Amino acid sequence: MTGDTCQVIPNWSGFCLELSNGAVMMLLPDMFEQFQQRSLELEHLDIGDYTAEEYEGCMVELQRVNRWLGDVRALRHSLLRQIEKLNLRSFSVLDVGAGSGELLRVVADWARKHGRKARLAGVELNTRSAAAIAEQSTTFPEIAAIRGDAFRLPFADNEFDYVMSSLFTHHFKNGDVVAILRELSRVSARGIFVIDLHRHLVAYYFYTTIGRLFLHNRLIREDGALSILRSFTPEELLELAQRAGLENARVARHFPYRLVLSASSPLLLGPRASRPPSLNASLAGVSGSTVP
Repeated sequence: MTGDTCQVIPNWSGFCLELSNGAVMMLLPDMFEQFQQRSLELEHLDIGDYTAEEYEGCMVELQRVNRWLGDVRALRHSLLRQIEKLNLRSFSVLDVGAGSGELLRVVADWARKHGRKARLAGVELNTRSAAAIAEQSTTFPEIAAIRGDAFRLPFADNEFDYVMSSLFTHHFKNGDVVAILRELSRVSARGIFVIDLHRHLVAYYFYTTIGRLFLHNRLIREDGALSILRSFTPEELLELAQRAGLENARVARHFPYRLVLSASSPLLLGPRASRPPSLNASLAGVSGSTVP
């Protein structure tokens, strides 16, 4: 770039770039192209190229991300708002891909404060994460930790009132997402709530600049940016729900750059049917523990 053609130009993400007019015209298509479709690049958590210490640090910082960057807020404005709207005095929730169980503890705490009885379970394929749910939920006996596969959940049809997941589906290709959504719907009697990232240029550049000032774990810093590129637009997520055959599916945007896919079953419109007997059998003896 020559000195007489360079200028400081504010762009949409709030940063200033010193570029020539010609350079701007060439860069814009490249920037937008990166967000036109989902990235298929695998994250460190998918590959497994991390140490035990890095994974532990990742779980700690991920809890902060959940609190600071919208997952807890999205949960309160979707699933918990639905439970409150229906005035359910008792309910059950399964969290698939629950991580360390942070959102389950949010649900449990909310239920206690509002005088409701909750039966909660978190499913994780990762042995360490399944153990972490139990270890960090010792004061919440209503939370069970279960090691299981999202493609073959170890529960009967309609076994839980609600099934949720958070920051989980973007780890999978579209065909696998469809299969997972069907499985979540299968074990849910009332509906599902899927929280994930909104693939957006501003979200990506905010995370890779401002976010790096507060996030120090390598997995969070690198996987977090890639997670945005692997995530969805509202239209894409709704299309996957439709391919999965979900009823009453809708996608809502939540600040900052979160999407919530919700789909309800006909049961939601009427009184809750009695809980299938298999639920107590499935969770008996595993509250606060990990099933091998």
